[in-house]
Amino acid sequence: MAKLIDGKAISQAIRDEVRDEIAASGIKATLAVVLVGDDPASAVYVRNKKLACEYCGIRSVSYELPADTTEEKLLSLIDELNNDPEINGILVQLPVPDGIDEDKVIETISPMKDVDGFSRASVGALSIGAEGFVSCTPAGIIELLKRSDIEIDGKNCVVIGRSNIVGKPAAMLLLRENGTVTIAHSHTKDLAEVAKKADILVVAIGKPEFITADYVKEGAAVIDVGIHRLDPEKNGGKKLCGDVKFDEVEPVAGAITPVPGGVGPMTIAMLMKNTVAAYKMQH
Repeated sequence: MAKLIDGKAISQAIRDEVRDEIAASGIKATLAVVLVGDDPASAVYVRNKKLACEYCGIRSVSYELPADTTEEKLLSLIDELNNDPEINGILVQLPVPDGIDEDKVIETISPMKDVDGFSRASVGALSIGAEGFVSCTPAGIIELLKRSDIEIDGKNCVVIGRSNIVGKPAAMLLLRENGTVTIAHSHTKDLAEVAKKADILVVAIGKPEFITADYVKEGAAVIDVGIHRLDPEKNGGKKLCGDVKFDEVEPVAGAITPVPGGVGPMTIAMLMKNTVAAYKMQH
């Protein structure tokens, strides 16, 4: 039976560390959170981020804009926040409504306040090993592995998925930890054979329960980044699942993240760490 990697417990430990550091040092960090439109999932994420800020002792400022907000107005707000010395981190909840250029939004945020780590400056710094913000989900994956005593150094690591937000940065972080990294994707031939070579398998493919036991080497650590909503009536009361077919993979794996309660909670915990890092960088 695989060791369950408890993202709830590990994320709570990180939040406690951030809260203790803030209390001990007198850091007065402020995170600005911008939400455009009324997407229910985005609203939940924003609320959870506010609650995490409150817990850690980070001041949060919320800007909730209507769905018909123009790109010009949103970029103007970001520019104001860039120039406000009281604001240390800026987060624009994605996705933004149609008609707003997501890339332009990300690039307008100052690299000094890019606590999401999505900008070209942040990604470029990561790729050459320079100091900068690392996007929160990949950073959380590394913390999950390290705090679960899973060795990365010298291990075969396969990342399935090549998104700019998870797949590519996760691969670069594993490489930084001296893993031997393969990035697999929809055009990879013999995907199951490639995945089965992994000591550490990170799955961010975006397909519900796509990864079965046939893709997993015995004893591998499996990190499931996916999250999909299910109809509980059709799925025996189950509301969420990941990209990994947990019940089938868990007996084969050496360690595995559940969904929910695995990678998900880590994203917000790492956002708290990035916000404190932004404050320190600016002071």
